[in-house]
Amino acid sequence: MTTPRSCDCDSPQQRLLQFTNCRLVRGHQLVRDDLWVRDGRIINPEPVFFDEQARAHKRIDCHNAIIAPGYIDLQINGGYGVDFSHDKDTIEAGVNKVAQGLVQSGVTSFCPTLVTSPNASYHAILPRIPKTVPNGAGIVGIHAEGPFINPQKKGAHPENCIQTIDKGLETLETTYGSLERIKIITLAPEKVSDPEVIGQLVAKGITVSLGHSVATLSDGERAVQQGATMITHLFNAMLPFHHRDPGLVGLLASDAVPQGQTVYFGIISDGVHTHPAALRIAYRTHPEGLVLVTDAISALGLEDGIHHIGQLPLEVRRGKAFIAGTETLCGSIAPMDECVRIFHKATNCSIVYAIEAATLHPARCIKIDQQKGTLDFGSDADFILLDDELHVLSTWIAGACVHQCVQ
Repeated sequence: MTTPRSCDCDSPQQRLLQFTNCRLVRGHQLVRDDLWVRDGRIINPEPVFFDEQARAHKRIDCHNAIIAPGYIDLQINGGYGVDFSHDKDTIEAGVNKVAQGLVQSGVTSFCPTLVTSPNASYHAILPRIPKTVPNGAGIVGIHAEGPFINPQKKGAHPENCIQTIDKGLETLETTYGSLERIKIITLAPEKVSDPEVIGQLVAKGITVSLGHSVATLSDGERAVQQGATMITHLFNAMLPFHHRDPGLVGLLASDAVPQGQTVYFGIISDGVHTHPAALRIAYRTHPEGLVLVTDAISALGLEDGIHHIGQLPLEVRRGKAFIAGTETLCGSIAPMDECVRIFHKATNCSIVYAIEAATLHPARCIKIDQQKGTLDFGSDADFILLDDELHVLSTWIAGACVHQCVQ
């Protein structure tokens, strides 16, 4: 398999591009068809043929590659030496560095994720996270993972910064400074005493995710009935499955979820955090809700050594990341394309499903599937070219090439 001979990185947006000799991920299957792009969007070629009678300014031979929507990572703490929760004085440059690095693994959109931190850190960091990054993955909102979690399942979160929601929505606004940039909030449902808070967050367009929790299934069902629609890194930082009370894991098969509502769940398929059998259980139990996330940390792309996650030092040893001096896992160092390949191999799912778990599903989870996570006409021209082993050949954002594999 070879990459397209030209990445055409400097093409004006108005040019009409035609990608040929390719297979598109469309309609939950691989379809042999051309992909047409103009003005940063995927277009229907029929009006071009019949109304405009125009031809492509450039035809790109994809050499039988798969064209898929760009990957979307809803939970990533940093990478390439950058920690979004710790490097507040250099956050703009740090986000730029990560966004430009992520395109190498096929990620075209992401949610910078902040772990539990002091209020002052949120106030300093949130307003300074850029909204766009030239030649980098797009930022579709911020994931605030904490501080409203259960200290019994704190993982890599500093216990002295964990809070309770004691004044409803006012507590969250005081903590974060503003909710404007936040797209996802991870909280422990058993720690939410005000029944209106979750609904108020959802009304603001925020996805409420349940995690770092010792919640019972009843706690989880109550939160879902109030509007929560996601579970943070399933199986990790929550009670293990028990046959008499399956806890948050039980939401995958609960009959108390409101009709028409999908419970999505992030899952880390990095070969470390989640056993292949657990990946298969989640996939077979609730396939429409499965969302691949990296939960990547600052050590993504770095060698073994001491780094940071939020307020805590971390140590990378033998390809795994731990809180320094402990055996507590604290995030992944596997890029998204590797997670997709690991998941595909572990579950024996279709290539299309593995791709959609990192594209369509996360887009649906945060309600951006009209623009991203799809190759439908009118959607953003954020896409990747893959070989049959799901290795990234090139990455395109708004119809411009931002990364090409050198072979």
